[in-house]
Amino acid sequence: MKTQDINANKASLSGLPGRHGRIKTGKPQHSLQTILRLWKYLGRQKLKLLVILLLLLLNIGATLSGSYLLRPIINHYIIPKDVPGLIKMVALLLGIYLISAVAATLQNRLMINVAQQTVSKIRSELFCRLQSIPLKFFDTHSQGDLMSRFANDTDNISDLLNTSVLQLFSSGITLVGIFALMLYISPELTLITLLIVPLMLWFAAGIIKKSKVFFATQQSALGAVNGYVEEMVNGQKVVEVFGYQQSVEAAFEKLNYDLRDKATQAQLYAGVMMPVIQNLNTINFALTAIVGGLLAILKGFDLGGLAAFLQYSRQFGRPVNEISSQYNSIQSGLAGAERVFQIMDEIPELPDSPDAVVLANVRGNVNFRSVTFGYDPAHPVITNLTLEVKAGQKIAFVGATGAGKTTIMNLLPRFYDIQSGEITIDGIPIQHIKRNNLRQALAIVLQDTHLFTGTVLENIRYGQLQATDNEVIEACKLAGADPFIQQLAKGYATVLQKDGDNLSQGQRQLLNIARATVSQPAILIMDEATSSVDTRTEQYIQRGMDQLMIGRTSFVIAHRLSTVRNADEIIVLENGKIIERGNHDALLAKRGKYYQLYTTQFD
Repeated sequence: MKTQDINANKASLSGLPGRHGRIKTGKPQHSLQTILRLWKYLGRQKLKLLVILLLLLLNIGATLSGSYLLRPIINHYIIPKDVPGLIKMVALLLGIYLISAVAATLQNRLMINVAQQTVSKIRSELFCRLQSIPLKFFDTHSQGDLMSRFANDTDNISDLLNTSVLQLFSSGITLVGIFALMLYISPELTLITLLIVPLMLWFAAGIIKKSKVFFATQQSALGAVNGYVEEMVNGQKVVEVFGYQQSVEAAFEKLNYDLRDKATQAQLYAGVMMPVIQNLNTINFALTAIVGGLLAILKGFDLGGLAAFLQYSRQFGRPVNEISSQYNSIQSGLAGAERVFQIMDEIPELPDSPDAVVLANVRGNVNFRSVTFGYDPAHPVITNLTLEVKAGQKIAFVGATGAGKTTIMNLLPRFYDIQSGEITIDGIPIQHIKRNNLRQALAIVLQDTHLFTGTVLENIRYGQLQATDNEVIEACKLAGADPFIQQLAKGYATVLQKDGDNLSQGQRQLLNIARATVSQPAILIMDEATSSVDTRTEQYIQRGMDQLMIGRTSFVIAHRLSTVRNADEIIVLENGKIIERGNHDALLAKRGKYYQLYTTQFD
């Protein structure tokens, strides 16, 4: 769909080429809600999560009990020099650690399965949401940013669920278990550890508060870079033709440096957490060892208990280190999830009204009654438009760029809903027609063709999925596309890729017309379908269009006025209003706006 009528209502893009200026930035505002929402997705696999929790507890229990066994091993077997007993205890220790390893392996495999199923569900719902979002959403969001949410943001969610969630639970439970065992072994030594813990937590909280804004802006900046790269790659021919490479490089450098700065800030804050906490943990271990040694000398504290406590003291900082090591993934995952949920929370197209009907035996009478519409309601693009079109008529819209021609044609299939007035088909307001049924009664041939990866036959059948091969071929013959298709290497079985780059613009347009033909529409919209081809190709395409329009209500938008001379009525638009109407000869005789447009083109 063309968007020239929207441009006047959009913000400027800060002077840089492309659409990266539309990317929104900012820190996550709803982290808790995002976590709860992710949990709802995980909660759909309760049985697997329960098994993972049990394996997690088994793994942690085995690890902690293995460390505690140092106390009896030292006190009852090493100091008394009981070698046979020591061998048995070592064997028991190996068995415990083997159980821990098996449990850890199983829990990781299960968690990966849960995470990938969850991300698959999120990605599926995200794609489905895009299919139901109004077209205006795509007019105001760059393709690169949307692709970044599909690729980078969902990957970040995957990393979050694959490792970070399990690590958080494991580290939290381990921390509680270690603290309980340390308190059991020696309350005095535990007090020393508790002096360091608040410092660790205070430092970690400060880092989290400072850096989360940078992780959100990092994701937004990444989306901006992706959007710009995609747009420049798609338009590389234009860039090279006009010698715009240096300007494009400069614009990319600006975006790239912005991403670099935001990523550097985010990584610096996150990276400083682990070494500081490790050093605090080392200080804690040293103080514990000194005080524990004094307790052993002065108060008879058993050496086995001291060894076990020192082991726990060293392990006590590990969960905090593990959480800090996952901080990047946690912040990126939450920021990515919030960006994904922003799209999933977009309001879909309004559902059909309860009294919506199905169009049957569409004749094609179309009426516009006092229609007013603006992409921004405060700035109407169409004002008080009234037009009556009888079945089978060919109506042409002409006027300067931005006059509202394409906008009118966007209203008929309800890509946008009008602010006031009424549009009817066969006397039925389009708001009271089931939306899918309404669009099935229409076919639109745009200036910008789009072909999907697949065979020529499959691309044309996109207009009517139930069409047989013979029906597709007949549609191509009617549209004038059959001769060139027969000359392709594999005819109708030729595979098209990259939007049909191996075809000329005229050939792609003929396939587009054939696609519309096979759909057998009652109403046809031709939006400047020949404006991007040469005059000879235009004549060839025009013959296909004329065949397609026979017996159908047709709306034609054209800058080349030679293509609308045979229209039943030509509507001249200016600033969203009808200023002239009539057939070609009558409008020329008036010597008004149409006369000026027509003579300007042919002088």
